[in-house]
Amino acid sequence: MKFFEIIALGIVLIAGNVSADTLIHAGRLIDGESDSALTEMTVRVDGSQIKAIESGYVAAGPGDTVIDLKNHTVMPGLMDMHVHLTHQYTEDSRLNRFITNEADYAIDAVKYAKRTLEAGFTVVRNLGDAFNVTIALRKAIEDGDVPGPRVFSAGKSLATTGGHADPTNGWASHIAGDPGPRQGVVNGVDDVRKAVRQRYKDGADWIKITATGGVLSVAKSGENPQFTDEELVALVDTAADYGLRVAAHAHGTEGMKRAVIAGVASIEHGTFMDQEVMRLMKKNGTYYVPTILAGVWVGEKSKIDGFFPDLVRPKAAAIGPVIKSTFAKAYKAGVPIVFGTDSGVSAHGDNAQEFSLMVEGGMPPMEAIQSATSVAAKFLGIDDTHGTLEANKQADIVAVPGNPLDDITAMERVSFVMKAGIIYKHE
Repeated sequence: MKFFEIIALGIVLIAGNVSADTLIHAGRLIDGESDSALTEMTVRVDGSQIKAIESGYVAAGPGDTVIDLKNHTVMPGLMDMHVHLTHQYTEDSRLNRFITNEADYAIDAVKYAKRTLEAGFTVVRNLGDAFNVTIALRKAIEDGDVPGPRVFSAGKSLATTGGHADPTNGWASHIAGDPGPRQGVVNGVDDVRKAVRQRYKDGADWIKITATGGVLSVAKSGENPQFTDEELVALVDTAADYGLRVAAHAHGTEGMKRAVIAGVASIEHGTFMDQEVMRLMKKNGTYYVPTILAGVWVGEKSKIDGFFPDLVRPKAAAIGPVIKSTFAKAYKAGVPIVFGTDSGVSAHGDNAQEFSLMVEGGMPPMEAIQSATSVAAKFLGIDDTHGTLEANKQADIVAVPGNPLDDITAMERVSFVMKAGIIYKHE
């Protein structure tokens, strides 16, 4: 054999080793879109992508790696459309803004991002942070500096003065000052446009507004509308100019109605949603992000003396328990629903508890899983690369022991996590 032929053969052999695949033997496979699961399947992964989905347990070729998940259900990476990675609520959380520095928030976000990824969530939408921490976190994760899910960040949420996301609610007047658009507090059309443009400048992927009062802010009402029609239209229109969509926190009916008519992409929580709002959401294609877990969590904590400030406790007791019944009505009415938890209220890593609550509310297990896979991917506009297990999609793959279609709580026991072909968890 001539020298150049030997070199050519060596190149071919090296190339063959480089292209070796990872074969995941799945006892049960949920592809994220089909109505039923497949059994005894192989997911072939090449680098960061799914190369093929094959029937049976395919034998490994030279250099291939086999991952045995024959006693598991394999599915696409999960997606949570409402998280807050910079914090986690405790009974003294309202003191954090006085004792927590930017670096502290950043370190917490890295910790919670890892915890979220290990719970099986490979994509999240972060709806509100401090100091644009999750925008920096998004870049760090993309660069491979820290482990975590792919992050879509809204930066700092927008509110009107005294609104749910006014960061100075409950402060003494001599330190509250008069926060403006940069700090996420807007009053009038000009403020709204400036705040949206600032978030575009900051690198946000979404705009988050608090269209009504909220539960955990130190303010009296959890339901009242907090933006005018003119402000909402200006906000949605300006966001659209910059290629951004708007998520609207809303508990009260009137604030929800205004936000949906103005053209927001999603309603978060939707506690007192009525039939008119449901009809408008179906007509406009507005998605509902239920966050039942957060509602149940605050309802339970409201029973503990001293856990919430006096202004917050009655709101938590009244609003929290209603979300579950609202979800059941919205699902029955055919409102578009996408998975979201509000984790950061409840603990990060507990995200999958939402699945059981959705099933209790009448959604079949497969639809609940799809709400966090294919439906979420379409909602985010990443369904060309995410949301289903099929050839040429990114290899975001998770697994749980047993069959979540028989026992939805299996979703809380994620045992395998792969993101972009890299394994982050394998128990």
